[in-house]
Parts: sequence; C-alpha cells; structure tokens
Amino acid sequence: MARLHVGCAMWTHKAWPGRFLPQSLPAKERLRAYAGWCNAVEGNTTFYATPARTTVATWAQQTDPDFRFVVKLPKVVTHERRLVGVEAEMRAFLEAVEPLGERAVLWTQLPGSFGPADVDALGRFLRRLPADRRRAVEVRHPGFFTDAGSTALLEGTLTDADTEWLPFDTTVFFQSPPTSEAEQDAWVKKPRLPRRTRALTNRPIVRYLGRDSIEETVEGWRPWTAVVAGWLREGRSPTVFLHTPDNDDAPALARRFHDDVRKLVPGLDPLPEPEPVEPATLF
Repeated sequence: MARLHVGCAMWTHKAWPGRFLPQSLPAKERLRAYAGWCNAVEGNTTFYATPARTTVATWAQQTDPDFRFVVKLPKVVTHERRLVGVEAEMRAFLEAVEPLGERAVLWTQLPGSFGPADVDALGRFLRRLPADRRRAVEVRHPGFFTDAGSTALLEGTLTDADTEWLPFDTTVFFQSPPTSEAEQDAWVKKPRLPRRTRALTNRPIVRYLGRDSIEETVEGWRPWTAVVAGWLREGRSPTVFLHTPDNDDAPALARRFHDDVRKLVPGLDPLPEPEPVEPATLF
C-alpha cells in the first residue's frame, strides 16, 4: 500500500527540546524521540564525513523498518571529484550505511556547476551503484530546468538507472525579500530554481523550503499537497521534507503537511501520535 513519509533536515535542533523532544536526551536516544514525530529524515551530516558503521547501526536500532533515511553522499564524491575516481570512498560509504538496509536512499546532491555536459559521468556513476540501493539525484544547474533537451537528457539517464530526480522547491521562499536573520542567511545560500513536480520512480522525494511565517509556509505548499495526493492515488510512496529558514517548527509542520494530504486521500494511514514532552521546569 502507498505510504507518505514526512520529515525534516535533521533529527535534533536547538529549538526542539521541551517542545518536540525531551529536555535532556543522550545522543543515542534523540533519533528515537524524533521518530515519534516524523517517519523520515535527511542525512545531511554524511555530506561532511562518512559515519562509523557502529554509529549507523544505532540509527537503525532507534527506528522502525518503515522509517526512511535520505543520506547525502560525501562531498568528496559529489563536489570535489564530481563522481569520478571515487571507488574507494563509495565502498567505505556503502559499507558504513549498510545497517540501514532498505531504510536508506542514496542522495547524490550535485553542485550548480555540474551541468548537462556532465550527465555521462553521472550515468556511469549510477550504473556502478548496487542495484538494490534506492537512489535520488538533486541537480542545481539551471539548464536542467530551463532547456528541454537537457531536461530530457537527465530524465533519460535517471530513468535508465531507476533513480529519482529530487527537487528542492524554494519558489515560495524567494517570492518576497527576507525579513529575519535566518531568512537572510537562506536567501544567500539556497538555490533559486523553477518548481519541478514530475516523478520518475514509485518513490518520489521532495524538499520544500517555506518561510519564517507558518501561514506563508502552509499556503505555499498547497501545490504539493495536490501533487503528492496524485502520486499516492497512482500507487507511489512519496517522501516530503519540510524546511523553514530556522527549522524551529519543522516537525510540527511536517505532520501538518501529512494531515493536509490525508484530507485529500482519506484512506492514507495517519502518523503515530508522538510521546508527550514534559514541559521545562525551573528545578
């Protein structure tokens, strides 16, 4: 049966203890608490360093088999060597994340300079990945979004490798100037690309960036609730990640997005209710 997974860019954040997570938790328990709110998470830390296999094993122990990790490939693979001559690094990475099994999606986030002329290298790289590993690619070169030939070239390469095109939708965020320090920081760092809503596989993945304003964020995701509902009716099982500039409310927003989709697809299973969090005390 089709499932909707929702999540955030991380499973721990300075604003969450006392709201979404208990006040004091050892590191090995934080993911378990987060998994009471969401059933997916982005693995962004793996971009900077490949974790120890023993560490990844604790991630698997803290989550149900249906939980999803979308783990970003190391920076040395995608940005420094641009997918060429990375056999040793990829062997180490695949070995490290193996405990996650089918929970893991391999996320290849490519730099904005990786353009249509580099698609052959991407195709060769994807063909060398283990066939049983789910994979998704995020591109940031404008040509892939604005030139029909480049779009078709990338879609064909990804489809041949049973790989999803992972869009990062920032269109709502860039509709009006920043109004806070967090929005100003995101304004400088986040990519500005057209919205893409076409799925290539039965497990599409979307990253959506809203605003500081909850109302603007919710209003901005309306096109996605319709798209995701359509995917579910087609039998696909999408994963949607909710971002805001500060991510302070991200777990609650992810659950709200799931609720909004359920209004369109009443047969969709609800998320489990999270454990109540004890309020902060003075003593």
